[in-house]
Amino acid sequence: MTDVVVTCAGVAVGYGERPVLADIDLEIHRGEIVTLLGGSGCGKTTLLRAITGLLRPLAGTVTLLGEDIYALSDDDRRALLHRTGMAFQQDALFSAMSIVDNVALPLREVTRLPESVIAEMARIKLALVGLSGLEHRLPASLSGGQRKRAALARASILDPEIIFCDEPSAGLDPVVAAELDDTLRRFRDVLGVTVVVVTHELASIRAIADRAIMFGDGRVLAVGTVAELERSSDEGVYGFFHARAS
Repeated sequence: MTDVVVTCAGVAVGYGERPVLADIDLEIHRGEIVTLLGGSGCGKTTLLRAITGLLRPLAGTVTLLGEDIYALSDDDRRALLHRTGMAFQQDALFSAMSIVDNVALPLREVTRLPESVIAEMARIKLALVGLSGLEHRLPASLSGGQRKRAALARASILDPEIIFCDEPSAGLDPVVAAELDDTLRRFRDVLGVTVVVVTHELASIRAIADRAIMFGDGRVLAVGTVAELERSSDEGVYGFFHARAS
């Protein structure tokens, strides 16, 4: 994999003037699943916000799909972000809308496709995440895992090149979390989508990550495969994998 889709060069991120992370240099390649991991408060979600255009870095450059995202005009940045999808930690589904209408919403907002085409595309995405037959249910009638999968279907509806996920399996039982992991692998394997996942769930990290990037002490502690990080000589990295129940 040589096609770089995300680059952070000398990036510092935080709120106010004090960075949570500083001097961050990393690359994410097309077609891989990368997990961003570390302890609570380490800055992984803050960095994700910077990569997805939601939080301007305090320093450095974020390049997304070949574009310096914060050098773009607002219109050009929005157009670039339409080539990506985002699934938030809370599923963020609209409670008064059916699942199929939730999934179809981005298409209705940014395209002029016929309604019949929009509805069929939404059904296809729901089938991809294993929710066929539930199209007209409201979010409140679904389980937590089903809502998370519906959110992933919505994140994929514009056929993005990258999907960003913030703690997708948080609060789910192990069986449901494993089903969600299967869905993320399907996006990579069937659709060729790059997937970037913020998580601290060891089981998910081991199940999905082609590479993992671990943060701590305000910096990148390690980058590599899960097997490489599990053998790390860095005490913090080694402890993350071996001092917790998997």
